[in-house]
Amino acid sequence: MDGTGRTVRDAVVVTNADTIVSVGTGANAVPRGARVIDLRRYTGIPGMIDAHTHITYYWDGTAGTDPWRQSGRQRSQVTVFLAQENARRTLETGVTTIRDLGASDYSDLAMRDLINRGAMVGPRVFAAGYGLHRAPATTQPNAPPGPPRGRLTGVDDVAAAVKAQVDAGADVIKVYGSTGSGADVTGNETLTYDEMKAIVDAAHAAGKRVAIHSYGPDGGRDAVRAGAESLEHAIDLDDSTLVRMVAQGTFYVPTIDHNRYYAEYHQQFNYTPAQVAALDSFRLRNIETARRALKAGVKFAMGSDAVFNMFGQNTHELGWYTQIGMTPAQALATATTNGAALLGMEKKLGAVAPGYFADLVAVDGDPLADIHVVIDKVRWVMKGGRVVVDRR
Repeated sequence: MDGTGRTVRDAVVVTNADTIVSVGTGANAVPRGARVIDLRRYTGIPGMIDAHTHITYYWDGTAGTDPWRQSGRQRSQVTVFLAQENARRTLETGVTTIRDLGASDYSDLAMRDLINRGAMVGPRVFAAGYGLHRAPATTQPNAPPGPPRGRLTGVDDVAAAVKAQVDAGADVIKVYGSTGSGADVTGNETLTYDEMKAIVDAAHAAGKRVAIHSYGPDGGRDAVRAGAESLEHAIDLDDSTLVRMVAQGTFYVPTIDHNRYYAEYHQQFNYTPAQVAALDSFRLRNIETARRALKAGVKFAMGSDAVFNMFGQNTHELGWYTQIGMTPAQALATATTNGAALLGMEKKLGAVAPGYFADLVAVDGDPLADIHVVIDKVRWVMKGGRVVVDRR
C-alpha cells in the first residue's frame, strides 16, 4: 500500500541512501547486484507520522517517583540521553516521523539534531521548542535572563516570543490556548483571539506553521478563526467552527487516546478516582466531537500526545478513528498522507514513491481489513533507508 490509495502486488521498492528510487513489481524490477530484503509475507505501508508527541518526557519507573515530578528534577542533558528509549519505542510502532509539540530547554531540538546527524537512533523530528502560553500572574524576580521561554502577558510580547522559537531553530510554533494537561481537563481559554491571531501572523511571516492546544470549545473556536494549521485536543466544537475548519483546511488532532492512557496508568500518576472519572468523561466527549468532525468533512492527523511510557503506544489512536466511523484506509491516511500534508512534506513523506524518503513499514496482515494490524503487528521498519526495527 503506497499511501496514494494504490495497492501494489509483488511490489519491489528500490532505495538508494535515504530515498526511494523506484517502485515496481516482480523479479524484473530488482536491479542487478542489489541487496534484497525479502518481505513478501508481509504488507508494506509508508512510515507513519505521529503529529503530537512530547518525546523528551521520560520516566524510568523508579519506585516512589511519579512521571511528572521526576522529569521536572532532571537536567535537560540527562533527559535527552534517557529519552533515546522513547525514540526507540516510537520506531517500533512504525512511526518514523514525529511532530514534537513542546519541551523545556529546547531539548526536543537537541534530539532532532542528534538524530539527524546519526548520533542517536529515532524518528525524524519536527520540533516546537517552548510552547507559547499565558505568563503566570507573578514572575519570579530571579528569573533567568534570555528568551521569554514562551511566556506571554499580551499581544506586545508575541513578536519576541515567536522570534525566540524561530531563532532557536523551531520547525513549528506550539501555542497553549487553554488549560488542560494530565488530569486537568478543564479547558478554560487562556489566550484571547487577538493574541492567537498575532501569534499565527508572526509565525506565518517567519515561514512557520502553528499548532494550538485547546481542550475546550472557546479556545478551539478562536484557534481556528486565527488560522492555525492544526487544532489539538478540543471537544464540544460548534458546527460553525467545524464548517470553518473544512473551508480553511484546518487539521484536527483530537488525541483521544492520551486520556485513555492517563486513566489506565492512573496509579503511576497518583490520580484520584474522581480525576480518572473526569478523564473518562472527557474522552467520551472527545470521541463524540471527533465523530461530528468526521461527518462534517474535517481533515484529521493522527497524534498520540505521547508522554513517558506511552511511547510504544503511538498508533493506538487509529483504533479510535475506526470506532468513530473511518474505514481502516481513512485511519491509515491520518498517519501517512494527512500527517505529511500537515507538516508541509507532501512530496517527501507519507507515501511509497520515487523521490520520497525511504520510510517503509512491514506489517503482518491486511491493514485495509483491520487497522489493528497496523497497531499490533509491525514486524519491520526502515527509516531513511536504514533498517531500524527487525522483528521478523
